Amino acid sequence: MTRTVLTRALYLLPILALLALAAFFFVSLNGPPPDELPSVLIGHRAPQISLPALDGGTESFTTADLKSGHVSVVNFWASWCVPCRVEAPALQALARERGVTLYGLVYRDAPARARTFLNEVGNPFSRIDLDADGRTGIEWGIYGVPETFVIDGKGIVRLRYPGPLVGNTLNDIVLPAIQQARESS
Repeated sequence: MTRTVLTRALYLLPILALLALAAFFFVSLNGPPPDELPSVLIGHRAPQISLPALDGGTESFTTADLKSGHVSVVNFWASWCVPCRVEAPALQALARERGVTLYGLVYRDAPARARTFLNEVGNPFSRIDLDADGRTGIEWGIYGVPETFVIDGKGIVRLRYPGPLVGNTLNDIVLPAIQQARESS
């Protein structure tokens, strides 16, 4: 009888191990989605920016512009990005906000395609830099485009918002972060 129990236990052992492994993987999947991962930049100085302007029709911006005493919003975007096209009206509205300067950072795109995109959807940016190789995007820790950062007047990152500014995002998330950035400047 003990031999039968032992034999049955040996048959059940792989099944129990498989169930334990499946449970472990299932629990591991319950982490935050990528768009909710916090940025390590929040509360720290914005990374250095020293990039060329998009083209001859725009001026570039630098890190000094991000700590010049006013709230800045940096939006990473690209012409190949469909959600970037969808968020264009929200960026136009954001550009009309008083006391906020909206900077664009073209991510891994060709200047001619980016200019065509702006001609189609409108240009809300006061200045636009070109991150052709994507290195600046990596330094900022972006996961993709669009991503938007709110920076206070001292150059400290106060918000990272991954994804397009659609629906109530502008009113519920970005504008309150801009107000907080004003108060901390």
